[in-house]
Amino acid sequence: MGHYVARRLLQMIPVFIGTTLLIFVMVHALGDPVAALFGDRTPDPATAAQLRAEFNLDKPLWQQYLLYMGKIFTGDFGTAFNGQPVVELLANALPISFRLMLVAVGFEILLGITLGVVSGLRKGGGIDSSVLLLSLVVIAIPTFVTGVLAQFLFGVKLGWVSPAVSPEAPFRELLLPGLILALVSLAYVTRLTRTSVAENVRADYVRTAVAKGLPRRRVTTRHLLRNSLIPVVTYLGTDVGNLMAGALVTERIFNIQGVGYQLFQGVLRQNSPTVVGFVTILVLVFLLANLLVDLLYAVLDPRIRYA
Repeated sequence: MGHYVARRLLQMIPVFIGTTLLIFVMVHALGDPVAALFGDRTPDPATAAQLRAEFNLDKPLWQQYLLYMGKIFTGDFGTAFNGQPVVELLANALPISFRLMLVAVGFEILLGITLGVVSGLRKGGGIDSSVLLLSLVVIAIPTFVTGVLAQFLFGVKLGWVSPAVSPEAPFRELLLPGLILALVSLAYVTRLTRTSVAENVRADYVRTAVAKGLPRRRVTTRHLLRNSLIPVVTYLGTDVGNLMAGALVTERIFNIQGVGYQLFQGVLRQNSPTVVGFVTILVLVFLLANLLVDLLYAVLDPRIRYA
């Protein structure tokens, strides 16, 4: 196992370099960030030259990338155009988005897997048809529609929750935004679990366990569910990075100042240090989440062993 983890960590290095280089080039291809900083006004040539020299924008792109990567390994993600270090923005935004992601993943695991197991065990029945129809409706409705409707109904009309999340973003205020963020992924988790359970329930090992007289609950949890969760875990692992970065709509609706909010502001203002810094962290999160998923395979299926 240790050799496998070390090999995977080494494989992450070229992936990390390639993705960050691609992001760096794409962000700097958006236009001149110094001109965008001044908006409709024409910047003074001396001031513009000073800013370009300060942020290394007067150097070739390959040299800018090497300088940036050298700073990253020392913990320096650069400085935003407003003078605030990107590390401070990350320290403020990442914990909020991480809590929001935990709430969303919690809903996906609890509701999605439960509904998928119940639906898979009763394939073709009324519950199965209802769950499939409900999941299709959830997937078809855009997140900004469900978010605004939920905010208006539960926050404004009924007053059960606060319509906007406070800057501290405690867990209790993130329950509704987390549910809205998780809805589409929850529907996919439900359908994946339902399909996997419906296929494995007819497997030989399940029939053998039932024939040996094992309790139905133990057969479901210890045998059927463990093998059925492998595709679900794969999806959840890739979804972690999507939830961290794709919370833009949800964070805008509920005024959550997390990663999505900061990325939106960075792209809007062409603040390249902020965008590149945040996306670099998201790349690391995505790579580590995929490594964790690969290690969980061996936990769920004893037949899988890593040399």
